[in-house]
Amino acid sequence: MSLAIPGSETVTVETAPGVRTTAAVLGSGPAVVLLHGFPQTHLMWRRVAPALAADHTVICPDLRGYGASDKPEEDSPDTYSKRTMAADAVALAAALGHDRFALAGHDRGALVAFRAGLDHPGTVTHLLSLDVLPTLDMWDVLHGADARVAFHLYLMAQPPGLPERMIAAVADEFFAGFLDGWGADERAIPADVRAAYLRASREAVPSIVADYRASAGIDLDHDREDRRAGRTLAMPVTVIQQDWGAQLGYDAAGLWGAWAPDLEHRTLDAGHFMAESAPEEIVDALRALLQR
Repeated sequence: MSLAIPGSETVTVETAPGVRTTAAVLGSGPAVVLLHGFPQTHLMWRRVAPALAADHTVICPDLRGYGASDKPEEDSPDTYSKRTMAADAVALAAALGHDRFALAGHDRGALVAFRAGLDHPGTVTHLLSLDVLPTLDMWDVLHGADARVAFHLYLMAQPPGLPERMIAAVADEFFAGFLDGWGADERAIPADVRAAYLRASREAVPSIVADYRASAGIDLDHDREDRRAGRTLAMPVTVIQQDWGAQLGYDAAGLWGAWAPDLEHRTLDAGHFMAESAPEEIVDALRALLQR
C-alpha cells in the first residue's frame, strides 16, 4: 500500500508542455504550497499539512524529477532550473484555482520557493525557507575544508554521465547516508517512510542529479542577474535553519537579509529534517508568517 498524507487526495496536472506534476491536496481556504527537499517526496509534510488544512488549502507536490511527478530528460540547462520548477508550482496552484498562495520549502524545495518569490512576486504572498541558503550564497560559503559537509553538491555538479553512474551503482547507500547522517531518526522518519524515500530516489537518479547540476550552473546565473539588478523578495519571509553559520563561520541572517527586507530569521535545533522532527514548531512558524 502506498503512503499518503492523511486526509489528502492525489491530483495530477500538466504544469508544462508534456510534464505532469502530481500533488497531495487537502483542506479548503487560502492556498499554501509546500515543497519538499532531498532525498524526500511530498510525504515529508505529512505532519504539517493536516494541521494547516484546518483553514487552508494545502498543496504538496512532488517536484519535477522526484516521486510521482514526471522526470523529463535533461535536454537543456533549463529543464531542472529552479525557475522552471517554480513555474511548475505556480501552474499547479493556478490549475487548482489559486492565483495567489503562500509558499514553504525545505532544502531543494526552499531553493524553488526562493526562485518563485523572485520571479512571481504578485503570486507568492508569504515565503518560508527551511535549512538552506540561496544558491549564490551557498556556493560562496562552501569552500576549502568546509566543503566536505556538502560533497554531494560538487559530485552532482559534474557533467552528465559520471555522477549518474556512480550514484546509481550504490543508490540506496548513497541516499540513506543523507537520511541517516543529517539528524534523522525513526521517530522523525519511520521505517516505511524511509523506505518510500529510498525507493523514489533510486528511481530518479538522473533527474535528481540534473536538479543539483542546475544549481551549479543556470541557477547561479539567475541569482547573479537578480543580485546585479537589486531584486529582492517583496513578501514577508521567514527562514529557519540549523546553526550552520556559527559552525562554518558565516552570517546566515545577514546573507538572507540581503535578499529579504521583511525577514524573520531564527535557528532551530531539530536536525535537517525539521518538518518531520519538529512539525509543531514549523506549523507555528507558518501560522505566524501568514499573519504578517
